Amino acid sequence: MFIIAEIAQAHEGSLGIAHSYIDALAKTGVDAVKFQVHIAEAESSVHEPFRVKFSTQDKIRFDYWKRMEFSLQQWQELKTHCEEAGVEFMASPFSNAAVDLLEELDLKRYKIGSGEVNNFLLLQKIAATKKPMILSSGMSSFEELDKTADFLKDLNVDFSILQCTTSYPTRTENYGLNVIQQLKERYGVTVGYSDHSARIETCIAATALGAEILEFHAVFNRQMFGPDASSSLEIDEIKQLVSAVKNISLAQQHPVDKSDNSSFSDLKNIFEKSLAVNKDLPAGHILSFEDLESKKPKGFGIDASNFREVIGKNLSRNLVQWEFLQEEDLE
Repeated sequence: MFIIAEIAQAHEGSLGIAHSYIDALAKTGVDAVKFQVHIAEAESSVHEPFRVKFSTQDKIRFDYWKRMEFSLQQWQELKTHCEEAGVEFMASPFSNAAVDLLEELDLKRYKIGSGEVNNFLLLQKIAATKKPMILSSGMSSFEELDKTADFLKDLNVDFSILQCTTSYPTRTENYGLNVIQQLKERYGVTVGYSDHSARIETCIAATALGAEILEFHAVFNRQMFGPDASSSLEIDEIKQLVSAVKNISLAQQHPVDKSDNSSFSDLKNIFEKSLAVNKDLPAGHILSFEDLESKKPKGFGIDASNFREVIGKNLSRNLVQWEFLQEEDLE
């Protein structure tokens, strides 16, 4: 299981806040901390509308992206901090220029946002780095994903796909957990889940259904400023999620053979039961269902599972209430 906590723009353009997120997230047990690399001039224009008009300080979306930029040196500091904290530094580029910047940092792998899955220009640029890609499939149909998968396979790219619903926060009926298995069967690659539900059970369920990569947005508090805050997990929730997911993942690595219960022999003798009579009965009495009880432990009488075999048989001796019923007690 590979767990990615996405800071995205939760740092609000503050290098100090970005560093504080790395420290907090490293303590939760996640494997990677992911940022988004926006270079306003390269990826956007004054014509781009706000997805959500959340900002009172940015007149247009272009201004917001500009405010989210860090210099190459600042990105290097963030990457170094991640390495020192024991988490992988990850980033999603949104332009070819951003790929060039990330190559200066020697990024290990690339995360492709849902809006870039059909951007073959960007995918070609990243493919040239020979590094793995993780694709979020949020806004793509299977027909579109087929084209992207074929494009990447032709370029011999190692890629994974995440089921994702691009809705903030995602409503329960839109999780699309069923798609995880469909992606596995259709593309034969590692499949995961990218979450925007702001609920820990979503990724837990995705893990149980076969997701091998998890991604979710992180925020100190969902009341904070920003477009992703309401669809993010808070730090304490992430700690709970990571613990639960790792337990489930460990369980999945140790499948139980239900055809072999030999390890339960001693417990079966304790918990399973033997037949007894529930009243005083004289010799010659014909046993009926109403005469029988089951008592612990197993092995002190006829097995309770064999009760049908004794019904209608005569007793060879007197039995007192609650006495175990033996084979030799039957004629």
